[in-house]
Amino acid sequence: MNFSLKKTYKFAVKSTLYITFFATGIAFLLSYFILDINPVALLKFSILFFISVAAFSLFILQYRTEKFIYRRVKKLYDEISFLDSNSFLNQSLSTDLSEITSQVQQFASDKKLEIKVLNDREDFRREFIGNVSHELKTPLFTVQGYISTLLDGAMKDKFIRKKYLERAEKGVERLIYIVEDLDTIAKLEMSDGKLEMLPFDVVSLVQSVMDLLEMKADKKDITLTFDEKYLRPIIVIGNYDKIQQVVTNLVENSIKYGKVGGSTEIGFEAIANHKVLIKIMDNGEGIERLNLPRLFERFYRVDKSGARSEGGSGLGLAIVKHIIEAHNEKIYVDSTYGKGSEFSFSLPKEKI
Repeated sequence: MNFSLKKTYKFAVKSTLYITFFATGIAFLLSYFILDINPVALLKFSILFFISVAAFSLFILQYRTEKFIYRRVKKLYDEISFLDSNSFLNQSLSTDLSEITSQVQQFASDKKLEIKVLNDREDFRREFIGNVSHELKTPLFTVQGYISTLLDGAMKDKFIRKKYLERAEKGVERLIYIVEDLDTIAKLEMSDGKLEMLPFDVVSLVQSVMDLLEMKADKKDITLTFDEKYLRPIIVIGNYDKIQQVVTNLVENSIKYGKVGGSTEIGFEAIANHKVLIKIMDNGEGIERLNLPRLFERFYRVDKSGARSEGGSGLGLAIVKHIIEAHNEKIYVDSTYGKGSEFSFSLPKEKI
């Protein structure tokens, strides 16, 4: 810790003046009435006495006052040091009470913010553990139930055996989805955003995703189209595989929560700083506004009933957010409940 005394003389000067005038007045009166000194000598004596007392008083008062404050302030800083606030302890030690007050207030404000962040993290940790437990427990119990039934004698019936094994397989597939998606998020977090960035045609990428998901969309009679004809390629910089995963997850969600006979449109828009905004728009069920701030959290459920009529791990949007942030870009969502949603994210455009 660095120590520097920032002196404030106001108190010392005022006290010095009081003491000096009083002491000089007493000395003058005593010298005038008791000692036989001529007026000129008395005046010289009084001036010299005034200067001497003033200098001595100012030095003693300032030194002693500052040392008194310094000891107590140092004790305060030492006690605060147990709280391990680096930002506070790295500041120089001052005897200026206004500066001390400001530092302590800033310290208290920082601590309040730190406590809030820790509480938020603890709440998130508890909720995350509860969600993971719920997500794993459901398919595990399902698989266990079917296998136990088969072991208890149902295995002899070929029809039941086949049906139960198929259902157990679906439960195992769901477990695999969850584990693989958790592994994907963990790898994205550990990679510190180190992805291989190369130029590619995002129009071609989106077209390949639409071709891949066409059959899934046909089952709900949902059309997958561009919002307009894009006759030329749009070259962006990014990781092709990861952006393909982002587009796939977003288009799959638009199908999953889209209405029968609805549509999903993908569009591109040039924005500032030489970037392209990729937009996935649907006219499905939409999302209530209160759910939007937490939409990209792991396992966060818009449907509070906990039921998942559709497959998936519940981690798709969390993965999307991690991938886009690994590109140092942002993802946006705009939704009107009952009318549809628009998810969009930015990517840097290749400079020609």
